[in-house]
Amino acid sequence: MKYILDRNWTGSFTIPAAGQYPHQWSWDAAFIAIGYAHYNPGRARQEMSHLLSGQWAIGMIPHIVFSEQDQSDTYFPGPDFWRTDRSTAAPSQPKTSSICQPPVHATAVRHILEQGTDRKKGLAFAKEVYPGLVKWHNYLRRERDPRGEGLVYIRHPWESGQDNSPAWDPVLKRIQPDPGDLPDYERRDTVAVDAAERPTKRDYDRYVYLVDFFGKRAYDENRIRRDGAPFMVQDVLFNTLYCKANRDLAVIAELLGEDPRPHRKQARKTAESINQKMWDQEHGMYITYDMHAEQQIHAHILSGFLPMLAGIPDATRAKRMCEYLNTHCFCRLDDACLAAPSYDRSGPGFSVSKYWRGPVWINMNWRLCPGLDRYGYTGYADRIRRSILQLSNREGFREYFDPDDGRGYGAEGFSW
Repeated sequence: MKYILDRNWTGSFTIPAAGQYPHQWSWDAAFIAIGYAHYNPGRARQEMSHLLSGQWAIGMIPHIVFSEQDQSDTYFPGPDFWRTDRSTAAPSQPKTSSICQPPVHATAVRHILEQGTDRKKGLAFAKEVYPGLVKWHNYLRRERDPRGEGLVYIRHPWESGQDNSPAWDPVLKRIQPDPGDLPDYERRDTVAVDAAERPTKRDYDRYVYLVDFFGKRAYDENRIRRDGAPFMVQDVLFNTLYCKANRDLAVIAELLGEDPRPHRKQARKTAESINQKMWDQEHGMYITYDMHAEQQIHAHILSGFLPMLAGIPDATRAKRMCEYLNTHCFCRLDDACLAAPSYDRSGPGFSVSKYWRGPVWINMNWRLCPGLDRYGYTGYADRIRRSILQLSNREGFREYFDPDDGRGYGAEGFSW
């Protein structure tokens, strides 16, 4: 793993994978920094500092900070397409995208602080980045929670980190842009990766349409909402990680002599709303909420078990969740499958190789393990850990894996 990280290190940050992802991605950077914290805390701090150099004045941490060294056109959409100069809040340098990704950054900073051997350097780093983390969380609360529920919305599938999840299908189907509504573009994501694994052309048109929709409104959240943002979803994973990040930010605040109470209060509010609004009693898991349709989205994806990571369900609900996880729908402990696929095997369109529609994603499973341990389901957590090691040893560090035979798919030499 150290070899992969060294190979993908640019001198300022770590790319996710050569060819497919030549820039810095937001939640990738946080996961990568957590890894570095165990053997190279200096690089972990540098990873997070570089990401925060792209933070917008309004507090948003963008989902991509573009490399100044890589000026090639191998990645789409690049900085010219995002046109962040339309917003006075965007930095002029470095260039960034105009959407965000799940808020795992306070979690990463806490990990760096607790794992590092040099306490003085760790505290100095935490003090340096704490104001930016507070601004980031305040942005989500202020701009993405208009109802004051404690639940933030995402406005693009890419903001979820699970770009091509079947959870977005019913929302995207309502978006039917005419060809004349789309800017000219050329995909690059199918050059290094088999097109059969990637999102469809129709869905990519919708992704591009949404970016163009935001840009025409100068990336102003009030204007985007006022003009009927086509995609407004309260995602269970995003909000679970937001809940946990607020708890982690409270710990950082205490260590720095700051007031932790606002962060704890926000975490409690988010947890309560997730329990009230996102629980699926029939299946025994949490699911995402469509704000336009005012209803839950019944796509049963692995991230619906992640609220255990943040201690959100009670013991009864956690038991139901683990019973569902331990079925043929995901991966039964007694079966030969690799734990755990990203989507219910009985769901429409399940695929062992299609991006976010069934393959095993290491980051999802890695974050699920401490949640299972928390509620005493250590047997399943150990099964997942064994699967992660088996997949990595057999196929190398691939972006995602077949849950049946372990074949690696997507980008190779993947940093997280």
